[in-house]
Amino acid sequence: MYPEINAHQTERNKPILTTLFSELPISSRLQEQLTAARFTTMTPVQAAAIPQALAGKDVLATAQTGTGKTLAFLVPMLEQLHKNYVPGVTALVLVPTRELAMQVAEQYDALRGNRLPAAAQVVGGIQERSQLMAIRKGARLIVATPGRLEDFLDRKLVDFRGLNLLVLDEADRMLDMGFLPSIRRIVSILPAQRQTLCFSATLPAQVVQLVNQYTRNPVRVALGSTTKPCENVRIQAFEVSLDEKQALLEKLLDQEDGSCLVFVRTKHGADRLAHRLTRDGFAAAVIHGDRSQSQRTAALAGFQQGRFRVLVATDLASRGIHVEGIAHVINYDLPMVAEDLIHRVGRTGRAGETGVASVFFGRDQAGDLRSLERTLGLRIERKSVSSLGQQSADTPKSADVAGESSENRHSSKRSKSRSRRSRTRESRDMAQRDSAPDIESRPESRMSRLPGESFQLQASRV
Repeated sequence: MYPEINAHQTERNKPILTTLFSELPISSRLQEQLTAARFTTMTPVQAAAIPQALAGKDVLATAQTGTGKTLAFLVPMLEQLHKNYVPGVTALVLVPTRELAMQVAEQYDALRGNRLPAAAQVVGGIQERSQLMAIRKGARLIVATPGRLEDFLDRKLVDFRGLNLLVLDEADRMLDMGFLPSIRRIVSILPAQRQTLCFSATLPAQVVQLVNQYTRNPVRVALGSTTKPCENVRIQAFEVSLDEKQALLEKLLDQEDGSCLVFVRTKHGADRLAHRLTRDGFAAAVIHGDRSQSQRTAALAGFQQGRFRVLVATDLASRGIHVEGIAHVINYDLPMVAEDLIHRVGRTGRAGETGVASVFFGRDQAGDLRSLERTLGLRIERKSVSSLGQQSADTPKSADVAGESSENRHSSKRSKSRSRRSRTRESRDMAQRDSAPDIESRPESRMSRLPGESFQLQASRV
């Protein structure tokens, strides 16, 4: 169905694609900006997608998270904006979350130089006036979430008559979040003669349908497996009862010094868990759909800067978490579908680094875990809680957490010991309450393969 780009190496182990940004046929101005930002070697998805996009072709690219998809569409976009000046908005990037919109805009602003105006963000949770002001000041690029942009279009606040480039970033998650009607409404008013780039971590049937409808003979770029977690992440599973989950989480945190991302199923569960971790001496923040934009931004910034060692998140907020160097991803609640596990695990082991992912499951969830394994075609290592061993209370930590004083840490240890029994009861109650109503639900999705999917590219280590 789609012409494919083969980024494999030849039998003589000679790369057949350009791998250096300096070898791309782009303007000297953009080359200088890439050099100043210290971008030298392209990742496989960049090496495969950028030349095709520069040639004006539509692209469908699937690659695991952390492989550089953002730069894969920003480079050809910036080149087009530099070469072809058309007043008004000429490029649109649709993303699933506010956090991802902010990060795309930030990356764009870091590379645009002083000849292009700043990107305009059209997202919920940010003052509308500032967003409209950026558009009216002549923004050439809008980075938007579908819901807020649809609202702007309904009120005729945006003019897309001059648009010639559309990017659907993390298309699978946008559809998971129920944005398909908004996307259809937005795309229906865009000029038919445009270039469309679609980037996704997985390839459910809905994404295939979207691509068929809104692209013209797209070049298919596939790197690695869209149905398996990254190979450089070690995944382990712990069978644990409801009332011992928090104790296991804290034991894992005590044995490591790196940053940790913890996924839970519900918003209330995320709040409670973050509160209890903070009470027990861990620098923890929380991010989910009910938090205000300022709260989400502060939590993410604190996690990125190391002020918070632990970030507790729900799945629908996870796509905005693009933080390098996350050491451990913990699935405190078992993900409901295989795609969620891929996206969760993909937050660690990014850009060629290694990472660890842990999965907590109850005895009654063993069948669900085996079902996930069958869907993903992998075997997750089972580990017993007792194998972690007991860490001595007086063993010094290699570093205090997020600037926390040693005195506070020892105080929290004493407090934790005094409240163990009450916290166990609270954890059991929390797990029972969190099993239902406020799950951030989304339409069920199914994994599918395109014709020729067996020829997917295996991403080399960079």
